[in-house]
Amino acid sequence: MKKIYAVVAFAALILFSFNSCKKDDAIDDNFIPARDRGPEAIVSTGIVERYLETHFYNYEEFENPPANFDFRIKFDTIAGDNADKTPLMEQVSSKTVKDRVTEGVEYTLYYLNVIEGEGNSPRFPDIGTISYEGRFINEEPGTVNVYSDVFDSSVVPVRFDLTQIVNGLQDALTEFSGATNIITNPDGTLSFENYGVGAVFMQSGLGYYVNPPPGSSIPIYSQLIFTFQLYEAEEGDQDDDGVPSFMEDRNGNGLEEDDDTDGDLVPNYLDADDDNDGRPTSEEIEIDEDGNITFPDSDGDGIPDYLDADS
Repeated sequence: MKKIYAVVAFAALILFSFNSCKKDDAIDDNFIPARDRGPEAIVSTGIVERYLETHFYNYEEFENPPANFDFRIKFDTIAGDNADKTPLMEQVSSKTVKDRVTEGVEYTLYYLNVIEGEGNSPRFPDIGTISYEGRFINEEPGTVNVYSDVFDSSVVPVRFDLTQIVNGLQDALTEFSGATNIITNPDGTLSFENYGVGAVFMQSGLGYYVNPPPGSSIPIYSQLIFTFQLYEAEEGDQDDDGVPSFMEDRNGNGLEEDDDTDGDLVPNYLDADDDNDGRPTSEEIEIDEDGNITFPDSDGDGIPDYLDADS
């Protein structure tokens, strides 16, 4: 694969946050409650699938890369001179993922694995270095026309905490791998070899739903598309307690939000005192000089000290 040269930057874009709503005695008469996420998931999936059935990507360029090809995914409508192109629906893979807000709601998340990559793969709470382009899908009312508009992009690689990006992108990136080799050039730029290239097509419930970023052009309930290049994956430890965040997924469901050992409403991956005994987790584990972690169990009850308030 062609090398990419770029300066790695840091960014806080495409962030996803849970916004809680509380009752207000003076609710605006114009307030409209959010749609039920279950039925909306069905509608959203239909819109995504119509896009996949009517669009293709530049797969022929990836099969026979022209000179100076940038290995970036481009979409177009299957029509006219492109009427014989292979639709995305015949080229995507899918996985079932959970809604993070409403229990029991699930989505078929479609992703396009153009180049898987040959380096390390990120786990769901890791740190990824990517370049990307974000689009939202539009359907023209009263027509069958489906199209997408760009709302954000970066050709410069940026580092993202995967627990802080929209869930659909987080769920897709774990299916890819980063580069096998990262070279620092004399001018301060970096070059990447054999990195992952893909796209994800997500329902609004895995994106921003009714809370698009302030000032953005994204309508509420928008289905999103992200194309991306994955360059690097780094192990995440968001609370810096010495326990990698993937190990704080105590119920093993691949979600970082719902593990809270001490019930203090701070999930373990963000809680520097997981059992709330007043002693930091970092003092209740042991890490040797090679970085290996052991978890003492002082009272022998089968619960490691850092999760046992009685130890």
